[in-house]
Amino acid sequence: MLSWALTFLVIALIAAVLGFGGVAGTAAGIAKILFVVFLVLFVISLIMGRRTAV
Repeated sequence: MLSWALTFLVIALIAAVLGFGGVAGTAAGIAKILFVVFLVLFVISLIMGRRTAV
């Protein structure tokens, strides 16, 4: 998930440098959403992974 966010971030940066404002904005928005989803899943996996068998 993090790799997808970084991929869209790179696409957004390249599109911004080349002057494609709409594509850059869309790719940056997708990267932000994917990064938030990654963070949520990461925190959930940390919490669930700390459970021990009783």
